[in-house]
Amino acid sequence: MAIGLIVAGLLEVMYGKFSYTKETHEARLGSIELSFKEKQAVDVPAWAGVAAIAAGAIPLLVHTKS
Repeated sequence: MAIGLIVAGLLEVMYGKFSYTKETHEARLGSIELSFKEKQAVDVPAWAGVAAIAAGAIPLLVHTKS
């Protein structure tokens, strides 16, 4: 899990946002079907990526043997 957080944090710092497509409207008129898709983007703040990297690095650096 720690490595996953580090990778996700690095990806966020490199790219900064992600986009996705959402189907918003659909209409049926007899045999005709209409659908509309809307592309949306989400900006993720850089501090969130740095926090994810730190949250993943701390367990790896402070590994204690039990």
